[in-house]
Amino acid sequence: MGSDTACTITDLPLEVLERILVILDPIDVASTAQVCRFFRGLVYPAGDEHFWRALYLAQSFDDPRKAVTYLGNRRTDIKWREELQRIIRARTVVNDVNVCRPDERCQVLRTLLDMVTNVPPLPFPESEPTSRNVLWVQTLLQDGAFLDLESHSQEEEQLRARLHTWFGLTDRDTFAAKRVVSRAYVYSQRNYLSSNSFGPFMRDGSGIVNWVHMQKLAHVFACALVEREEENELASESCSLSLTFCQAVIPPSLNLNRETDWAGVEGLWRISYCFMDHRELLIYNDPNIPEDEPLDHTIFEEGELEETFSAIDIFFRVINVEQDPDHPTRPKINYVGEMDGNFSIVGYVKLTPDDQIRWHFVAGNGDQPVWWYVVLVLTLFIIW
Repeated sequence: MGSDTACTITDLPLEVLERILVILDPIDVASTAQVCRFFRGLVYPAGDEHFWRALYLAQSFDDPRKAVTYLGNRRTDIKWREELQRIIRARTVVNDVNVCRPDERCQVLRTLLDMVTNVPPLPFPESEPTSRNVLWVQTLLQDGAFLDLESHSQEEEQLRARLHTWFGLTDRDTFAAKRVVSRAYVYSQRNYLSSNSFGPFMRDGSGIVNWVHMQKLAHVFACALVEREEENELASESCSLSLTFCQAVIPPSLNLNRETDWAGVEGLWRISYCFMDHRELLIYNDPNIPEDEPLDHTIFEEGELEETFSAIDIFFRVINVEQDPDHPTRPKINYVGEMDGNFSIVGYVKLTPDDQIRWHFVAGNGDQPVWWYVVLVLTLFIIW
């Protein structure tokens, strides 16, 4: 056959070439675009997202058109090429952090957070979790190495702690040394002040969530929960404080922008909690130690500390709602908790200034409050 009749790959129909490219890894697609102008024009067509939409949907990700935020809002204006490139870059950085540029560390964390906070909702509480984004991120981060990296700024530290909180326990979180650090932080009374509302919030009085504090709380409680389940031979493949359980439950007919109980407060809940012996707590928080000196962590290092873990079932009933000017479609929900026919909890649910879900309640025996102030930022934690 003469050279003048030889065929090349560029002679194939465009539909076939696009199909070949779509089944490739996006990294290989980018390499193909560098071969010649023809393939560059095919991969990067001016003003046309058709190819990138097909390439995105060919990956092991959720369809963003079917996803909602953790507050139940639908996605709009999807930029297929930009979002896919960000995701693949995040994958590259997690697998080899040495290739990460100093100015993109926060961007990578935001990309991974977008992945886990924008997933399709489940239609019913009994539905099996189905998010492909969640499975992909779980596989990518399970060893915990990326989540344990030292942060170079406060913004990066907060983003990493938030992602870690959503993710749940990693393989590294089972190390005794890591648990010591989290317990030392959680049980230090220095971290509970009027300036942070005695909870996991920034100390500037803004009401914005302190994700470093939140991650320590989640770590301590998750470890206690896993131990409890193992003792009772109820251990499951994944802890219930993990990404697997982060898909929002939104029945198909429900419009959250018109629903007053947008957080699903009313119903039967299980409240679980754990704490250390109060005598040991007082010893650890020795008032004779100056504020500028660290507390003695020995009590957590000896391996003999036992935390009390308990759970109660209680019915929450919404009594009214109050408009929140900062969040017109998510009003403040006031509720009471009933147990054995008695009201034992009075509280509210509202959004924080940074759009996180905040639970607050006063609990006690009869008219005598015992837990005068408890703050929960995500429904996932402790109330479940």
